[in-house]
Amino acid sequence: MKKWIVLAALAVLAWQYMDNPDWQSRFFRSSPTPLTSSQPADTSPEPAPQAESTPNVRCDGRQYCSQMTSCAEAKAFLRSCPGMKMDGDGDGIPCEEQWCQM
Repeated sequence: MKKWIVLAALAVLAWQYMDNPDWQSRFFRSSPTPLTSSQPADTSPEPAPQAESTPNVRCDGRQYCSQMTSCAEAKAFLRSCPGMKMDGDGDGIPCEEQWCQM
């Protein structure tokens, strides 16, 4: 009986993890690229390039393509906000199937 209760609790936690993006961001952190001896340790952050036609983006918690309204908005969010889940193949182009089709 105890095994079933533990199994049910684990199933509920797994379901919550899969369904709730806030939980995913708490437990999933992308590992930074390790520095090699040939790379200097630069602690000054580089300013993000600003597009002329894109207004300042407010990182309001939207992370997915289904929450965006255009390709330009998705690109601005990807460029300005951490933790975006819109560039599955890592090529810098977000929402390729929905908004940024070539």
